[in-house]
Amino acid sequence: MKEYDVASLDTFGAKTQLRVGDASYEIFKISKVEGHERLPYSLKILLENLLRTEDGANITADHIRQLGGWDATADPSVEIQFTPARVLMQDFTGVPCVVDLATMREAVRDLGGDATKVNPLAPAELVIDHSVIADLFGREDAFERNVELEYERNKERYQFLRWGQTAFNEFKVVPPGTGIVHQVNIEYLARTIMERGGQAYPDTVVGTDSHTTMVNGLGVLGWGVGGIEAEAAMLGQPVSMLIPRVVGFKLHGEMPAGTTATDLVLTITEMLRKHGVVGKFVEFYGPGVSAVPLANRATIGNMSPEYGSTVAIFPIDAETVRYLELTGRDPQQVALVEAYAKEQGLWHDPAAEPDYSERLELDLGTIEPSLAGPKRPQDRVPLGSAKTLFRSALTDYVAADATGHTPGVPQQEKPLGTAGPADEASAESFPASDAPANGVNDPADAPRDLVTAAVGAGGRASNPVRVTGADGVEYELDHGAVVIAAITSCTNTSNPQVMIGAALLARNAVDKGLARKPWVKTTLAPGSKVVMDYYDRAGLTPYLDKLGFNLVGYGCTTCIGNSGPLPEEVSAAVNEGDLAVVSVLSGNRNFEGRINPDVKMNYLASPPLVVAYALAGTMDIDLANEPIGEDSAGDPVYLRDIWPNSAEIQDVIAQAIGATGFSAAYADVFAGDERWQSLPTPTGDTFAWEGESTYVRKPPYFEGMQQEPTPVQDIAGARVLAKLGDSVTTDHISPAGSIKADSPAGKYLAEHGVPRHEFNSYGSRRGNHEVMIRGTFANIRLRNQLRLPGAGSAAGAALPEGGFTVNHLTGEQTTIYDASTAYQEAGVPLVILAGKEYGSGSSRDWAAKGTMLLGVKAVIAESYERIHRSNLIGMGVLPLQFPVDTTAESLGLTGTETFSISGVTALNDGETPRTVKVSTDTGVEFDAVVRIDTPGEADYYRHGGILQYVLRRMIAS
Repeated sequence: MKEYDVASLDTFGAKTQLRVGDASYEIFKISKVEGHERLPYSLKILLENLLRTEDGANITADHIRQLGGWDATADPSVEIQFTPARVLMQDFTGVPCVVDLATMREAVRDLGGDATKVNPLAPAELVIDHSVIADLFGREDAFERNVELEYERNKERYQFLRWGQTAFNEFKVVPPGTGIVHQVNIEYLARTIMERGGQAYPDTVVGTDSHTTMVNGLGVLGWGVGGIEAEAAMLGQPVSMLIPRVVGFKLHGEMPAGTTATDLVLTITEMLRKHGVVGKFVEFYGPGVSAVPLANRATIGNMSPEYGSTVAIFPIDAETVRYLELTGRDPQQVALVEAYAKEQGLWHDPAAEPDYSERLELDLGTIEPSLAGPKRPQDRVPLGSAKTLFRSALTDYVAADATGHTPGVPQQEKPLGTAGPADEASAESFPASDAPANGVNDPADAPRDLVTAAVGAGGRASNPVRVTGADGVEYELDHGAVVIAAITSCTNTSNPQVMIGAALLARNAVDKGLARKPWVKTTLAPGSKVVMDYYDRAGLTPYLDKLGFNLVGYGCTTCIGNSGPLPEEVSAAVNEGDLAVVSVLSGNRNFEGRINPDVKMNYLASPPLVVAYALAGTMDIDLANEPIGEDSAGDPVYLRDIWPNSAEIQDVIAQAIGATGFSAAYADVFAGDERWQSLPTPTGDTFAWEGESTYVRKPPYFEGMQQEPTPVQDIAGARVLAKLGDSVTTDHISPAGSIKADSPAGKYLAEHGVPRHEFNSYGSRRGNHEVMIRGTFANIRLRNQLRLPGAGSAAGAALPEGGFTVNHLTGEQTTIYDASTAYQEAGVPLVILAGKEYGSGSSRDWAAKGTMLLGVKAVIAESYERIHRSNLIGMGVLPLQFPVDTTAESLGLTGTETFSISGVTALNDGETPRTVKVSTDTGVEFDAVVRIDTPGEADYYRHGGILQYVLRRMIAS
């Protein structure tokens, strides 16, 4: 414990001892709080958290009582301060957190303190998994070459993280080429029950990636947050949250043979999206829980962001303990998990019915093979309907001609289930006049033995593109061609059932003489080295290699757009024919434009189905009834002929997977390979910033900082940088995606000698504030409502979409970044005017950091997303709210005014004013509500931000 940590006041007398074997642990008994027994599992964990961290200020006895007396039917209104046990990061979002820690060390040193005292106060672990790109595939050296390219692109970032690994206590880095953060978390990092400083308490976590929820499958309460919340948690500060509504999801029955975890999670995603669970906790309970293997639970938890819940958690039970044993956890740790869960009422009782805000129910026996797509994870597609629904969706991507017929979509084909080659379809077709307006025949209007036809198997394409592959093989590409088949992402590659299933299907296919189609880019990116270990033990790796599923890397590849380029000839053909081609991936996200710039339609599927579609080469196939290919004798082969049975999958799992495999994979997980260990790494307690680096730069947060905070000031003479409407999200504000050459960020990189092909992405350059400032408020869909001055009129021309504004000092249109620079040089503070739900979305940290660095002192909005409001305070930006039923429009504000905000200085007296006076040079005045909602937030604002607050506390201690 650090001397500035505050021990619990223990108002409820909850502190006691738990003995497990020869060890004794201090615990806080939740049974001391009235109402605990009826709480859902997840809220019991929060209740223990408050008991253990009660300080009388941010966490009070009243907060604990309110949680114990939780009203399941009420809308969330009670704000509590949650203190996570640890922090989990991936490299894109984690680098800025480490940059800030490094900068804090210099600030402490400059103020005469001991720089080495700046360390995470909660265990922080970062897994480098977002930087590998599947450039090379289908060859034995694909993994080695992709890792080499990864190091070449990211050398500066990796050197910085390697320094941090050695410089900071309580900070560990899992090097590149090891695994995906969420799989490494459940297989090794997660504790389920923490043991620290003689205390035992539930493992809770916040992570800088939305799919942190995968660990919910292990009974761990955790979710994704922005970088500012993660930094706060690392530095011992609680995360502000409302006590949520909790949705109870009752499971019963068992899944049918031939179905997979992917089928289950896509069904659950569809159900929960339809029900509406955004901002809620989802908790699984009931007799069916015991029939859901841990890997399947993790798959369900992983998809929580896709159906919108904060968490999707399973309670601790015998299956949890079995998985901890399987993955090689220490026996004392496993014993502690079981003993603690039973002592605290956290052990799952299949007959229990806790209080829930809402309830859903699912019979696992109703699950059927499924996909999801072509553009949203909640759009489930039963496998038996995949062909028909693909054809229907195709009309959204391929324009119909004047007759109503979609080019490349023939109007009739053979009856379903007819054996023989696909091109033996009937030559008859409906007249064009019989086709509906969307260009696709409705099956209900067709003869009973005919189905809607589309491009690919069984149909005549009107605009196929002839392609000669790099190996000289010729083929035709058309709409619906599967050009990417990727076994990828944390969602499924942690799951032995589906991974072994995919490999057995590959073996069966090879034995039948089947091969992937030559236009399919096939990639295998497991979530950890354990996968390749059990593939090798089972003798299955050669079969995957034979089909082109060679290992391309251990990391988050296709799912985040790191699919790498298509082969040149395939890309050229797709663009020449403007083809609507397809990716099939075992991931969790398939949004338009995310997977690959050449691919319009994207489907989520289980790993075995990924292999199946690589063999078929098209989405226009009924895998339940049409042959997937021909064997070496020319006879048709159906998917059912090569689909592995459940018993064989379980036999292979039993033979090939054990604790020794996990123990070996994680024996020295933080050491890294020779590449990592041989990186030239800066030494010293403070980082030696490289002046010419375009990836990692020292941010200006602490420039001029003194040991005592400067009193807060009222704001005078402020101009409006942007006037925004409703539902402006942090994704509109925060830099994301590729960096355009003509953007301020692109110009900055060019000026620093970076060639266009090395620009990389905003995500990869999050450690360089100069790049990120220039990309803030630069989203191409942002609509700034300021208008250019018009000759003789009150309002002139509208600004184009994107990061543009009016520089009120000159009256000219310019970029938001360039205007900000001009204002700051002139000493002019800035404000943002906004509508409802300002700051919703997930790209949080730089939405607040960039706002502050652009010189914005206050935001005045109709309402806020809670976390972005808190993040603004954490960066020293004042969040204000228009009075009830008042908007910028109703007040006549155009954004051309000069603003003054008075009454802010009341904060210097230790009080938070309820309102402050906002006035303009045009005579508009109103009392804005101050949205500093907690004493902790007031402290952050008085100190100029959360980092400054924590740093001063460190120095004072």
